[in-house]
Amino acid sequence: MEMVARGTDEIIPNSELANRLAAGRPLRVKAGFDPTAPDLHLGHTVLINKMRHFQELGHEAIFLIGDFTGMIGDPSGKSATRPPLSREQIEANAATYKDQIFKILDPDRTTVDFNSRWMDELGAAGLISLASRYTVARMLERDDFSKRYKSNQPIAIHELLYPLAQGYDSVALKADVELGGTDQKFNLLVGRELQKQYGQAQQVVVTVPLLEGLDGVNKMSKSLDNYVGITEPPNEMFGKLMSVSDELMWRYFDLLSFRTNSEIYRMRENMEAGTNPRDIKFLLAEEIVGRFHSASAAIRAKEEFIRRFQKGAMPDDMPELDIDAVDGKLPLANLLKLAGLTSSTSESHRMVTQGAVKIDGEPVKDSRAEIDAHSSHVYQVGKRRFAKVTLR
Repeated sequence: MEMVARGTDEIIPNSELANRLAAGRPLRVKAGFDPTAPDLHLGHTVLINKMRHFQELGHEAIFLIGDFTGMIGDPSGKSATRPPLSREQIEANAATYKDQIFKILDPDRTTVDFNSRWMDELGAAGLISLASRYTVARMLERDDFSKRYKSNQPIAIHELLYPLAQGYDSVALKADVELGGTDQKFNLLVGRELQKQYGQAQQVVVTVPLLEGLDGVNKMSKSLDNYVGITEPPNEMFGKLMSVSDELMWRYFDLLSFRTNSEIYRMRENMEAGTNPRDIKFLLAEEIVGRFHSASAAIRAKEEFIRRFQKGAMPDDMPELDIDAVDGKLPLANLLKLAGLTSSTSESHRMVTQGAVKIDGEPVKDSRAEIDAHSSHVYQVGKRRFAKVTLR
């Protein structure tokens, strides 16, 4: 129970999980993922790490790809109807998921399944029968639906079907345990209720926290650009992890590290006794990079980080670009955008104003500066974005 409970938000009901673990029978532990994007980030792995904990205790992990529910679109936490994905998008994204999860999970104890397997067979009549098992009043108890209903925001009928479809997954799989983020609690409890109605033993619900992104405030998300992708290059991943605050570092240790609680407790004691937090953060970054790449890649990424950021060196592998000038000059803001170092000229101006832009290692103060043609310089934006640009 100590291993399973670590880093969780709720276990419903706690005593039932303890009894099932004590019984010694291998449990069917399910977690569902809608393939809404091709790549996973560290926020997704909080749930996958918990599946690994169950595997280490001898249980079966069911990694369920929601190729059917993905076409509905999960409305959890949304203030507007989410656009559904096409079958082609879902199949492409699902293929990448299967390549990524086995960097964490044991393939011999993992079943990868797709909920279209039973939802397609259910058919229209079966879906209507399933819908008869839950009331609209109960569905509107869900916080996001309730808020949208009270504020006269539209709720499409297909969105109400999503929790039922997810709950029916647990019936089809006869799940003993279902894992999900805290934003999935309502859907997970629907699964318990449907299992009861279908005469099955009810699953135990285990919710895990939503991991904060690099900003330490918002949930890790690609749309907010505060994420660490698990397929990112080692140096990029290492640098991002080193950028988290000292306070957030402990959250990442709790939810992402495979170190024991006692090891993490000793690290906290060492930091309070005077160990530089940077050195402890090195251990976190090395572990995560090593998991998704290799131990040698993690060591090289650490060496590169020290060389670049602690000794002021520039990376050897920066892109080298040729860009055409206009009338013999090019505004710096435009050059940074064309080089891919910023997403827009307005971001270029903002980064210069914040002192985050350097040319050949020297800070730039004038956001309206113009660069002469037939020049070649190394441009840097922030701590991690470099490019050598020759202006023709």
